[in-house]
Amino acid sequence: MTATAADYVWFEERFPDLAEAYCFTLVHNLPPSDLLARLGGQTEPSQTGTAAIVDAAFDLLGRSDNARQFIAMTTVGDWTLLIEPNGYLGVTEEKALPASAGTRWVSHFVNINGVDSFLWAEDSTKRLTFEPGFPDHRWGTTPDELLDAMHHSGFQFSDETSDTAEHLSTEAAFALAEHLTGARITPELLRDTTFVCGSAEIR
Repeated sequence: MTATAADYVWFEERFPDLAEAYCFTLVHNLPPSDLLARLGGQTEPSQTGTAAIVDAAFDLLGRSDNARQFIAMTTVGDWTLLIEPNGYLGVTEEKALPASAGTRWVSHFVNINGVDSFLWAEDSTKRLTFEPGFPDHRWGTTPDELLDAMHHSGFQFSDETSDTAEHLSTEAAFALAEHLTGARITPELLRDTTFVCGSAEIR
């Protein structure tokens, strides 16, 4: 258990357009094509770097009258990373839980209004879900199993928060996802990767 929020402070600094509204999902041993199929998706042209996928995501939302979500995928070790600029399919339980059959699914999300969510699922079962900004309230079949890891990652619990504490719930969500997957997201990965892309219906 090594990752902390401090390891991910670069995210909002270097990728502000993506950081203001995103969903990151890591899925174990499921190739991008299979993952897209589980979400009922279709292929889209590949894109290199997050600036390109953010542009493609907003372009698709406009062209589809907000009916389709752009998805960018790549492999990180044994995991498939799925990035949704301004999206939320990864934390939508009606989509994510069936799609997690036979695998581990770890997803976190923030929207432009500051609403956030973290979801850990195993084989269609919701193990843990909570709002990173309010980690005291947790749901799932094992809501307290990761408490030590959550404290280490840097989530601010109500009895520990000080007026001077820096609010790093987004960064802590990345750290907890790394704890659950062993997959580290890096600036170089986001900047240089040519992503396999697709789209799926939002509703």
